[in-house]
Amino acid sequence: MTKKEQKIYGIHPILEAINEGKTFDKVFVQKGLHPETMHKVLPLLKRNDIPFQFVPKIKLDRITSKNHQGLIGLMSPIEFQNIEWLLPTLYEQGETPFILVLDRISDVRNFGAICRTAEGAGVHAIVIPAKGAAQINEDAIKTSTGSILRMPICRTTSIHQTIDFLNESGLTTLACHEGGKETYFEADLTQPCALIMGSEEDGIGRSALESSSKSISIPMKGSTESLNVSVATAVILFEGVRQRSLL
Repeated sequence: MTKKEQKIYGIHPILEAINEGKTFDKVFVQKGLHPETMHKVLPLLKRNDIPFQFVPKIKLDRITSKNHQGLIGLMSPIEFQNIEWLLPTLYEQGETPFILVLDRISDVRNFGAICRTAEGAGVHAIVIPAKGAAQINEDAIKTSTGSILRMPICRTTSIHQTIDFLNESGLTTLACHEGGKETYFEADLTQPCALIMGSEEDGIGRSALESSSKSISIPMKGSTESLNVSVATAVILFEGVRQRSLL
């Protein structure tokens, strides 16, 4: 999909794309847009769980010189999946679920690198929030070496509610942060589990942390306090590969 194909602008084209079930990464809505247009568009965006952001007109003008009518939609190159539908299928197939939850990982290259690692480690699905996640664009796909296009990615409006669902579905949810009570190699990664990794700026959100069933950490030596999130994710995922290979 080309960059040109990833953008839709104008009221009617965006409404038509939503009604046809097209997958949006995000919709930019001009601040101060006419109330009648707001009334047409906003309920539809909310009903379809499409992330949107209010921005000044100057930002929309930078994206396109065309008549955008105060609306620009960025199309997603993938079809998002639903973790609540995917998980039962994994159990039915006799799989031991290995899920990765990314809480507001916003850097596209970190996200792409994580997807590449996750596919290599046999992760069954990646969960991301509808708001605050990295845009799935050409840079992310390139960094992932195409793994994003092959990896089931599930988008949720509430990370902590999704973690609650995973707990209720028999998974151990493991939040990785500096204050984790266990080291990552003490955790049992052979059981159905979900690894939760937090944002580059402030880690895992409080509600997601409180919803998690366990917390783990990566022990560090020297003066470096923490690893880049993509590196930290790789370390833990391949510990899971090691443990599962011994079964």
